[in-house]
Amino acid sequence: MDNESVARVDKWLWTVRIFKTRSIATEECKKGRVKVNDAEVKPSKEVKPGDAITVRKPPVVYSYIVKDIPKSRVGAKLVPDYLDNTTPADELAKLDHGFLAFQGTRARGTGRPTKKERRNLDNIRGSID
Repeated sequence: MDNESVARVDKWLWTVRIFKTRSIATEECKKGRVKVNDAEVKPSKEVKPGDAITVRKPPVVYSYIVKDIPKSRVGAKLVPDYLDNTTPADELAKLDHGFLAFQGTRARGTGRPTKKERRNLDNIRGSID
C-alpha cells in the first residue's frame, strides 16, 4: 500500500465497491452526485488518502474518508481497509422500511397493498397534511 498513491475518483468508487461498474461511477460523477472535499468533481479528478468523498444515492447521502488506494477492485471483506464510512446514522435511517413506506414506495414484486397496509399508508399520509 503506497500512501502517496492517487487514483481517479470514478475508478476508486468502483474499486471499493460503492458502484457496481466503473461506467456507473463515471455517470454519477457527471450528474454531480459525487463530491470530493465538498466540491463537485469530474470523473477524472484524482483522490488521495485523507480526502472526504460524498456520494448521493437517493434517498441517502453517503460520506467516506479515503484511507488508501487499491491497485485493483477489492473483495467486500477488504473494503474497510481502504475507506472509513462516516455516513451519519440519520442518513442510514432513511433506508429503514418505515421511512420508505412513509415516502410511498413499495418494493418491486410485492404486489398491491393489502387492505390493512392501505389504511396504514392513508393514516400516515393523512397525518402529514
